[in-house]
Amino acid sequence: MIRIGIDLGGTHIKIGAVNEDGRLVKWLQAETGAGRPFPVIIGDIAAGIRQLLGELGLTESDIASIGAGVPGYADDRTGRAINCTNLGWLDEPFRNEMQCYFDCPVHVENDANAAALAENSVGVSKGCGISVLITLGTGLGSGIVLHGKPLTGFHGAAGEVGHMTLVPDGLLCNCGRAGCVERYCSATALVTHARQACLTWPDNGILRLAGGDPKAITGKMVIDAAKAGDEIAMRIFMTFAHYLAVTIDNVINFIDPEMVVLGGGISRAGTFLLDAVKSYIPPCEMGQKRPMPRIELAALGNEAGMIGAAML
Repeated sequence: MIRIGIDLGGTHIKIGAVNEDGRLVKWLQAETGAGRPFPVIIGDIAAGIRQLLGELGLTESDIASIGAGVPGYADDRTGRAINCTNLGWLDEPFRNEMQCYFDCPVHVENDANAAALAENSVGVSKGCGISVLITLGTGLGSGIVLHGKPLTGFHGAAGEVGHMTLVPDGLLCNCGRAGCVERYCSATALVTHARQACLTWPDNGILRLAGGDPKAITGKMVIDAAKAGDEIAMRIFMTFAHYLAVTIDNVINFIDPEMVVLGGGISRAGTFLLDAVKSYIPPCEMGQKRPMPRIELAALGNEAGMIGAAML
C-alpha cells in the first residue's frame, strides 16, 4: 500500500507516492493553471494520480489514503479548502470532490503544516515533541507540530507566523494588513529592499550580478553578493537576518519549541544564514539563562510537502 501526497501550489502541482516508512517512491509535477474552475484542477490532480499509479504498476486499490497540502487555510475536519487566495478557492469541498474519483480517505491541510509534519516525522526534527518549520520563499510559510500532529487551531489558521505584526504600521502586506513578518523576512523582501538600495547606491555587487537591471534582481543574488563581501548586500542581508531572528525569538517565547527549522529557497544559504540569525537571538531573558531550541536547516527540500501531505 502507498499513500498519495499532493503539494498544491499556485504554479505547480506535485504528486508523490509515499511508502509506509515515509520515503518518497516516485513523483511527478504538472502546471496548476491557477484561476481555472476548482473541479477542473481536481480533475487534473486525479489524472496525475492515475498516471503515477500506472508508472508504478499499481491500481487504485493500492492507495491507503490521499493527502493534500494547499496554499491557504484548510479544515481537515470537514475536508474543505477554506481560503486559498493564489488559487482563487473559497470554501471548496476538496475531500468530497476527490472522493468522486477515489474511494479512500482524503485529508487536506495547509501546505506549510504538511511540510512541518514531514520534517518532524522523517526529517531534521524527527522525534521532537514540539517543532516549528519556517519556510523562507516568495512569502513566509510556517507550521507547528505538537506531539506528532500539526497544530491547526480552531479555524485551521494557527501558526501563521508570516502574518504576525513585526513592524507596527509598516509595509503593506498582500493580506491587507501592515507590517507583517512576510514583508521583511522573505525572498520578496530581500528583492524589494535591494531594488530600493540600488536607487541610492547603484555601484554594488547585487546590480552587477543582475546585469545592471534592477528588475532582474533575485533573492539569491542578494545572498551571493553578501557572501562575496559586498557592503550594500551585506547590510540588506543582515537586516533580513535581524528581522528573522526577532520573529524566531517571539516564536520561542510563545511556544517554547524543541527545534526551529528553516526551509524554503532562502535556507539554501546554509550556515551563512544560520550564523547570522543566531547572532541576533538574545541568549538571556530577565537576567536568567533560558532554555534555547536548536535552530536547524530543513532536510527534505522540495519533497517535504508531498511527504507531509501523504502522512496526514
